[in-house]
Amino acid sequence: MGDVPRLNGVIRALESGGTAVTTFASTEVDSAITLSASKYDGVVFEMEHGPYDIRSLRNALQYMLNRRQIVERGTLAPAVTPLVRIPPNGGEKNQWVAKQVLDSGVYGVIWPHVSTVEEAYNAVSACRYPRPKGSPNYEPEGQRGDAPGAAARYWGLTQQEYYSRADVWPLAPTGEVLVILMCEEVRAIDNLPHMLKEVPGIGVILIGEGDLSQNLGFPRQYEHPAVVGAMTAILRACKEHGVPCGHPHVDTTNVGRLVDEGYRFLMPAPTRSYTALDESLRLAGRT
Repeated sequence: MGDVPRLNGVIRALESGGTAVTTFASTEVDSAITLSASKYDGVVFEMEHGPYDIRSLRNALQYMLNRRQIVERGTLAPAVTPLVRIPPNGGEKNQWVAKQVLDSGVYGVIWPHVSTVEEAYNAVSACRYPRPKGSPNYEPEGQRGDAPGAAARYWGLTQQEYYSRADVWPLAPTGEVLVILMCEEVRAIDNLPHMLKEVPGIGVILIGEGDLSQNLGFPRQYEHPAVVGAMTAILRACKEHGVPCGHPHVDTTNVGRLVDEGYRFLMPAPTRSYTALDESLRLAGRT
């Protein structure tokens, strides 16, 4: 890793073969302050179902920083890594949204409703800077625009240091950017093996069980055999291709089963369910 240790705590947990524990949060300042001192590996600021407000995101990112915490930890790595879920792809593919949140300093992007090889390629491509053809790991071809000033400052790096670290993991072993694709449609399940085989740079597949259950005709009936079968197919494909699979609805009633089944990106709810967080960490061997 060179002179700078791993910055992205979610990647740190995953690359060690462990389980990462994160949660969704609003971009409100109070939420950022509370979660910055929590045991989560990362926090996912919700800008899909919440408003896409880049100024609110930037405020939240600043309030994730705690001067005393930085001094006491003695590292540039944030205690809790900030990520963002952005609005889903439209016809425009939303590359500009990924560019704006990455330029603000987040360490990863969750892309909802990714269901084809083309959409998966677009998501990874949007999170990478362009490089000369023939460069190692050239594909997916980078499309991120060059404006690293704020992000480099937030990470505590020079711009050149930032360039060397602002690539997608695990395609770039020292990359600090995590690309998470949500699998939440039946066609996504059919295409998932192709996405995982043909698009390098996918860090995590996150099941969107709410939308998936809607698409299957059993809204939020998470124990229905059709929904369970679809989720099992997603998890199986991820295991076959060595890509961590995530579950967005974790509580004390299901966390043991999810860990046993092999989910490696868990999302217990914030504040009201710290017991689920503690249980997730315990069962994942993190405490």
